[in-house]
Amino acid sequence: MGSEGMKALKQGCPPTAAMLHQAWQLYGRWWHWSSPFIHLLTLTVVTFGVLAPLICHRLLHSYFYLRRWHLSPMSQEFLERNRQEGQAALHYFEKLQIPNASEPSGSDAFQPLLLVTIITVQRQNDFHYVLQVASHFHRLLQKCGARCRSHRILLCNVESDPSSHQDVRLLSSFFPMVSHDRTGENPDPRMNQFEKEKQDYVFCLEQSLLAYNPEYILVVEDDAVPEEEIFAVLQHLLLVRFSKPYLRDALYFKLYHPERLQRYFNPEPMRILEWLGLGMFLGPMLSWVYSWAAGRPRLCWPLVLFFALYSMALSELVGRHYILELRRLAPTLYNIVPVTECCTPAMLFSAPSARRALGYLKGLHCRQGFAKDIALYSLLHTKGENAYVVEPNLVRHVGMYSSLRLNDNPKLL
Repeated sequence: MGSEGMKALKQGCPPTAAMLHQAWQLYGRWWHWSSPFIHLLTLTVVTFGVLAPLICHRLLHSYFYLRRWHLSPMSQEFLERNRQEGQAALHYFEKLQIPNASEPSGSDAFQPLLLVTIITVQRQNDFHYVLQVASHFHRLLQKCGARCRSHRILLCNVESDPSSHQDVRLLSSFFPMVSHDRTGENPDPRMNQFEKEKQDYVFCLEQSLLAYNPEYILVVEDDAVPEEEIFAVLQHLLLVRFSKPYLRDALYFKLYHPERLQRYFNPEPMRILEWLGLGMFLGPMLSWVYSWAAGRPRLCWPLVLFFALYSMALSELVGRHYILELRRLAPTLYNIVPVTECCTPAMLFSAPSARRALGYLKGLHCRQGFAKDIALYSLLHTKGENAYVVEPNLVRHVGMYSSLRLNDNPKLL
């Protein structure tokens, strides 16, 4: 319809025709190729419908992950790689020269700044979990050099029959060791697997204090492999960040939180605030880039709001875990936030807080649904304590075969 016809229609026709004319003008304004609405709609469709699914479909902790396609083969690849890493750890210690190892002694005048206590129990022999953890810590301590001279490693063998743990027999030539020997004890009818795990944890924490009386104890389970930067980050935390009273008096610090539980969309207030802050930062920045590229003279609030929501949605769907990885660029970028329940692969205690935790845990009985991680978390409310988690993770949880739950076909998720 030509412009003259539309003008005549507007002048001589009923109100319905005038409304159609206004609708036509509105359509032309919004759906023209130079319209911001078309630009932003196209960006949204291409980002969330094409690019993100194509790029992120193999990212394990992303909403775009195609679980049906990738979970089984990726789990098998992980198990095979982990088996090879276990064999490499075995060869590492077989080739390593045996030092003059000595038993830990509380009478030793040396007081470590940090004691790394590795809790271990006999598991799948093929994977040599404890050898993987011990070899990484040993190598990283050697690499750290003079800065880590005040650090020590202690093995805590909690196998019911300590002599049956083959990997520990090899490691006892390189590290001091304590064992929780139950071979001569009468079985306790109240003992369940979760209570046993808690009692083993209490034993190892107590022996760590008795053997070395360190300033800090890092209690690591035998399937928590340290990241390359763990000692540089711990050095910064112990000497700089923990000087703040609210951190110095914390009951414990978690160095690992499951990646699947690290998303923004979470009932934890700090995560929501972090998510909103990301939108407030990226919204104006992306809207400025768009305005510059489109030749628009100035920013407008609807545009800023769109890009804030766009960046928040994209970061959540791709996965907060992958954004946290950017913090590994420097120890000062690591985040310390209030803790959540799960889990305990790597826990850092100061000596005073370790003694408080021991007193608390001895008064609790663990069971199904109330394992040691939940027991520790419950203390924050019942005893008025505080605890924190360090982000991103400083250890990798590699143990797909649990010592508590039998699973013949483990999966990454």
